[in-house]
Amino acid sequence: MSKVYSFKTVQVLNISLEDAWNFFSSPKNLQKITPEKLGFKIKSKFHGDKMYPGQIIEYIVSPMFGIPLYWMTEITHVDEKKYFVDEQRFGPYSIWHHQHHFKETAEGVEMTDIVHYKIPFGFLGDIANELFVKKQLKQIFDYRYKTVEKLFS
Repeated sequence: MSKVYSFKTVQVLNISLEDAWNFFSSPKNLQKITPEKLGFKIKSKFHGDKMYPGQIIEYIVSPMFGIPLYWMTEITHVDEKKYFVDEQRFGPYSIWHHQHHFKETAEGVEMTDIVHYKIPFGFLGDIANELFVKKQLKQIFDYRYKTVEKLFS
């Protein structure tokens, strides 16, 4: 049986809570903060301008060797200007649970991402995590961190 892994990132941006929420709760902005090499494309047709509980978002992503994979997530929880959660319904992970938290501070907005994920294929998934999945996820979130810094500096 493979393990469930988790990681947390925290970033403070010098913007208002409303601006942060408006940007990150809009599905159309996901592509702007995802590395181009992943070939990330939103496929949903009527996903709306803002996230809401029950919303389904469909993507194509090419995380390995340029092979396109279908990924479907559901926005399961939303507390406006506080947090939202997306969970994989179909895709490359056995489990994908991603919390996005927003908190107003004296410096601006503190954004916290908490991700829990599990890779299929038992112990082979654990090996894959150690060899490349964990590193790739770190690169993706590092890219997001730098991109968001540039967008809001």
